[in-house]
Amino acid sequence: MQALARLLESIKLIAINNPTQDNQVCQYSVSCTFFCCPSSEETKVKITPVENKSFGAIVTGANIGALRDADFAAIEAALLDRGFLVFSELFPSDDDTIAFAKNFGELEFAVVPFLSNQDANADGTPGVVYDINSQRMRMILGNETWHTDSTYKPYSSKCAMLSAVVVPEQGGGTGLADMRAGYAALDQATKDRIADLAAYHSNLYSQANDLGDFPAVQEGTIYHGEAYLRPLVKVHPQTGVKNLFIGRHAFGVPGLSRAESRALLKSLLDFVVADEARVYEHNYRPGDLLVWDNRALLHRALPYDYTQPRTVIGTRVAGEDSEFTYHPTDPEAAAGREALATELALLRGETQDRRYKATMAPDSVAAL
Repeated sequence: MQALARLLESIKLIAINNPTQDNQVCQYSVSCTFFCCPSSEETKVKITPVENKSFGAIVTGANIGALRDADFAAIEAALLDRGFLVFSELFPSDDDTIAFAKNFGELEFAVVPFLSNQDANADGTPGVVYDINSQRMRMILGNETWHTDSTYKPYSSKCAMLSAVVVPEQGGGTGLADMRAGYAALDQATKDRIADLAAYHSNLYSQANDLGDFPAVQEGTIYHGEAYLRPLVKVHPQTGVKNLFIGRHAFGVPGLSRAESRALLKSLLDFVVADEARVYEHNYRPGDLLVWDNRALLHRALPYDYTQPRTVIGTRVAGEDSEFTYHPTDPEAAAGREALATELALLRGETQDRRYKATMAPDSVAAL
């Protein structure tokens, strides 16, 4: 314990309290140098904030598969403060990625290539690139609209990570947006208006609304037919900071007309991403690992030439009690199903002009 205490003393956590009318904002500036590992080897972890942005940091010198307690304490503090972390050209193994992710909590899933436009053959050779009309590609294109992960499930995600294996010649990165800074910059009238409002979240809604894609409804998949009600303003469970909690999956604010709801959600999203300081785009190099806090940030995939291979490996940390809304068997779930069914019926007549023209992918059932 004394050795650990000495290690922890080498983490410089400078708490800067900036009270506002709505928040007690706690930020942490983290600079870390670590010594005294059991093998007597010196280890150094350096965390550098992204310049000219309200969020983000670059991490170097971290062995994510065998982190010391002090190493992870610094990395976690930086993630809570900066919202996302980039580990450049790390080339993490699957085992290292899983070990790292488990430091944050229980895993929703681990090292899955579901956002890749091709899978490997049984012998390990690259497979055929998916057709643009396949359900896989429809899902990938849907992710190009701002969102946060798993809000369409009973537990929304705590944090997520992507590691890049094969990258296209241009594009194919990940954009991130700071919903904390977005909320803080809202005028007081808007904060007062949205303080007690909520919206339903559904992946069926977002695919239909954004692309005119209507996947087959199937229990146990991300297209399960439920819609989960979540507040528009979230209080971060670890920092206490308020942020907007919106994105492409959100619809149907109770108490507002459909037109009012759509206009409000769009205006909030547009406001968050209107300031360049609140938006960052990461262009992957092979081996990069990107980690972000789903409770505070929006993200989206960036377009690329879909005929070129793009292989990224995704891992997602499950949400905790603070990310829970209700189960499908709970009484309040019925209102979500009704709201979703009503919305989808309207969208079938409104999305003929979207990319997939209100259709189901030929392989939709098989893909699920």
